[in-house]
Amino acid sequence: MPRVVSVYFPFLTTDRVRTHGGEPVSPDQPLVAISRSGSKRWVSAADPAALRVGLRIGTPASKAQAMIANLAMVDASPREDADALDRLALWALRQYSPVVAVDGTDGIAMDTEGADHLQGGEGLMISGLVNRLRGRGLTARAAVADTWGAAHALARLSADETTVVPAGQTAKAVTRLPIHCLRLPPETIHGLRVLGVDTVGELSAIPRAPLTLRFGPEPGRRLDQLFGRLAEPIDPIRTPELVEVSRPFAEPIAAAETIAKYVRRLVAQLSSKLEEQGLGARRVDLVCHRVDNTIQCLRAGLAKPVRDPSRLGKLLCDRIEKIDPGFGIEKLTLVAVMAEPLEEKQVASSLVEETVTDISPLIDILANRGQRLYRLAPVASDVPERSVTKVAPTADETRATWLAKWPRPSRLLAHPEQIDVVALLPDQPPAVFTWRGKRRKVRRADGPERIFGEWWMRRQEYEAVRDYFAVEDETGERYWVFRSGDGADAGTGSHKWFVHGVFG
Repeated sequence: MPRVVSVYFPFLTTDRVRTHGGEPVSPDQPLVAISRSGSKRWVSAADPAALRVGLRIGTPASKAQAMIANLAMVDASPREDADALDRLALWALRQYSPVVAVDGTDGIAMDTEGADHLQGGEGLMISGLVNRLRGRGLTARAAVADTWGAAHALARLSADETTVVPAGQTAKAVTRLPIHCLRLPPETIHGLRVLGVDTVGELSAIPRAPLTLRFGPEPGRRLDQLFGRLAEPIDPIRTPELVEVSRPFAEPIAAAETIAKYVRRLVAQLSSKLEEQGLGARRVDLVCHRVDNTIQCLRAGLAKPVRDPSRLGKLLCDRIEKIDPGFGIEKLTLVAVMAEPLEEKQVASSLVEETVTDISPLIDILANRGQRLYRLAPVASDVPERSVTKVAPTADETRATWLAKWPRPSRLLAHPEQIDVVALLPDQPPAVFTWRGKRRKVRRADGPERIFGEWWMRRQEYEAVRDYFAVEDETGERYWVFRSGDGADAGTGSHKWFVHGVFG
């Protein structure tokens, strides 16, 4: 079942002015955007600081100036807001979902079916989305629901930054919402309120015939879209720079073999277009338009730019079973939503130098199955937990190396685990230690290797030290343990013992 994400930008105009330029405004200064119609001027957008002091959308500009002495006012620019939404929608198309559209004048909508697993699930996806937008200086609220109407309403009416409505529970989540969430004309909302109808539940209880007779078909249509009784497909945003090919069908197709056949043909056409422009695809979307006016999508990401038809075709055809054709597919569209320059390179002769095996096809297969792939790279740090970092599987090699000459354990624990130790002297290695409820007697020990704190990272590490020992118990198991402190001065550490790693 399709799942829709609606992202709402409550302060798009003011966020845009503060983040992307315009008139200089102090960060603490209330900011509003002013719209004009003839001689009338009113507040069309207000930032949180302005709302806190009592300003509201629609407040006359003269009254707003009288209420707040240091109020900053800028002219509203609907065209710039619309351009900003288009850019945000294109960014979301490339990063999150194959189906993204602008949602009114203050948001975007995405169909995330088949794409949310690549982000760790719906909750992690929308929380990460909101955080990334915050990093760009934009305030956003996001909601996930079974229908576009429900997600649209909850994103705008919920006080939470993120809202996830479980599948099948849309009706329960929207029944008590006010009727203005239905995207109805203002005159219709006013007429319904005159009749005493204030919530979605009250409106849905009215018989459909008299409701349509008085207000036309729009209230009923919006109710059906809200509850999922009527499809409301999202028309994906498209821009001229996107490389796209499509194939309509006179007769709908449904068999997996037939879909795969035409997918391979579309891949060949897309590869030809990419070659003409000197590009390779980094992310491709297969969009299936069904006869019931709904959309099914597949997204394939690649570790590096590719335009090899066999490789692209395999990535898509291996996942065709995830497509539900319903009563048939009437159109297939293949889009390279992310493309980068691709230059042909000479393959080195094995007689001259060793050929490097390209593992990016394997990386692509695993990553498109939802696996999060990375490799570890060294960091120039003496502190063990800071000496490695996660990088992309195909990232360039770093020049950093491990500086330690002492052996390191094959398994480093994510966090050092405290142990109970019996030692002959405070600065001697353990004679006996207890870890995870098991007592171990030490037969051999090597050390200490002293590691000093990195005072330039944290002031608390100016005097801190650790003394590491490689110890072996009576069963032959080898551990990497350390004492926090030098064994004499309390200012260098707590003098507690920890296990930090296990030798293979």
